[in-house]
Amino acid sequence: MTDAMTTVTLASFALAGLSIALVAALKGWQGWLEVKRMEVSGAATTGEPRSAAMERIEIADLKERIRKLESIAACIDL
Repeated sequence: MTDAMTTVTLASFALAGLSIALVAALKGWQGWLEVKRMEVSGAATTGEPRSAAMERIEIADLKERIRKLESIAACIDL
């Protein structure tokens, strides 16, 4: 009888541990999906307003990328 109780107790603890691990994995998966949704939608997590200087830097970076792509399309090495 003692061996049967030990087996049942051990099985119940294993089931409880597995349940806890699955709940933690599910929470992690949902968090990861939320992060990916925010990346796709382009939502900023900081909520900080962008300054004019940051906008100018970003526009200059985009212009540089366009210039490089145009030179590649024209088969010109940089």
